[in-house]
Amino acid sequence: MIKRKVVPWIGFLTVLLLWSTEGFAISENENHELPAEEEFQPGEFIMEHIGDAYEWHILTYKDFHLSIPLPVILYSKYSGFHVFMSARFGHGHNTWKGFRISQEEPHRGKIVEGLGNGTVVKPLDLSITKNVLAVFVSVIVLLWLFIAVAKKYERTRGKAPTGFQNMIETVILFIRDDVARPSIGERHYERFMPYLLTLFFFILANNLMGLIPVFPFGANVTGNIAVTGILAFFTLMVTTLSGNRHYWKDIFNAPGVPWWLKVPIPMMPVIELFGMLTKPLVLMVRLFANITAGHIIAMGFFSLIFIFGSMDPALGWAVSPLTVVFTIFMGILEILVAFIQAYVFTLLSALYFGMATAEQHGT
Repeated sequence: MIKRKVVPWIGFLTVLLLWSTEGFAISENENHELPAEEEFQPGEFIMEHIGDAYEWHILTYKDFHLSIPLPVILYSKYSGFHVFMSARFGHGHNTWKGFRISQEEPHRGKIVEGLGNGTVVKPLDLSITKNVLAVFVSVIVLLWLFIAVAKKYERTRGKAPTGFQNMIETVILFIRDDVARPSIGERHYERFMPYLLTLFFFILANNLMGLIPVFPFGANVTGNIAVTGILAFFTLMVTTLSGNRHYWKDIFNAPGVPWWLKVPIPMMPVIELFGMLTKPLVLMVRLFANITAGHIIAMGFFSLIFIFGSMDPALGWAVSPLTVVFTIFMGILEILVAFIQAYVFTLLSALYFGMATAEQHGT
């Protein structure tokens, strides 16, 4: 049952997430060496690590860069379709067929096209970026996990679950008995279970994978507001399409509200509609802010080593043990936050579904 109900949701969710977010390359930076006297910029260092990119950076040692180029897929109304690897950009320093990665606002970090008259335009960007590739990886992991567990259920039908199967079943029962049933009600909770399970495991998987600083993990997927926005949009659409007449009556003609707050100016309906739209915004910002904040704090601790080291190498060495201790503490805290945020997003979604399907006001 897990494979039949959850897997289609994972595939459908992947398509919209990829729409929203928009070989190894080893090179030495011979033509674009940074000046030796250039100071360490902690802000740029942090944003580079939490942001999306057209290549997956592995390591840098002096002028040596190891990164994995990713496919760039562009459509320009001036020059048509273009497909090439991001290595053509030379880590953001080169131009390829008029395209380059902009270093200026408002398209900083995005691909722009320079026209012959000096005009710069932004093409339709369908590239496989770092976050998009990370979504693919997380989906593959989830599909492998649930299909393997489902096959084990078929092999061990009638027997008690063991090992990893037992852990997954415990989580599923927790979502069913402590999230879906009390929030939605006995009558309607089952039809929302596939979505709630997909939501929980997708968020949890990407939260945890973002904490592993080794390829193909380490991408800040749930710290991308486009991704959290699509997840929140899903919850809004499911809530809206599931709303019964009592739900819409409470929005447009709430009982107990004086008539003069409804006509001639529909103050209460407008407020209720605004509240309906702000709920997914809260989901979007909460997940994005909590995951991003954890990464920023961890990278901030790392930055202290370079900041003090630029003053005096001895200071850098002196502060590094304390920085590592704080970073490990933040890592442990982020593991806890990864579970909490997946739970909170799923719980609030279930509560919204429960409000939309309640048969009577107040039940």
